[in-house]
Amino acid sequence: MRVPGGVKHAKRRRKILKLSKGFKGKRKNCYRIAKQAVVKALMHQYTSRKLRKRDMRRLWIIRIGAAAKREGLSYSKLMGGLRKAEVAVNRKILADLAVRDPEAFAELVQVAKEAMGR
Repeated sequence: MRVPGGVKHAKRRRKILKLSKGFKGKRKNCYRIAKQAVVKALMHQYTSRKLRKRDMRRLWIIRIGAAAKREGLSYSKLMGGLRKAEVAVNRKILADLAVRDPEAFAELVQVAKEAMGR
């Protein structure tokens, strides 16, 4: 006896078409094309989550470097001085201080300078 699989079949297709909502052209309503588009979109989504971390770190380093230059110190010297002074502040927090609280950042720069013996 043959078992009809219409419900599962429709559910699987509905799931893909729901994921392709917002795509342009046939990518949103033609199942075969939507399936390819969804697979590719999910793949890009996965890699973009990894790239975002890399991009954010680059942004933090740029912000810290610019603020350190304003205080008369290079990024590498600042980080080296903070490491010597055993100041455990990560780049995310340093960048936030550089943007939102320049006075506190300037104090950290002074700590780094003293640790380097300047």
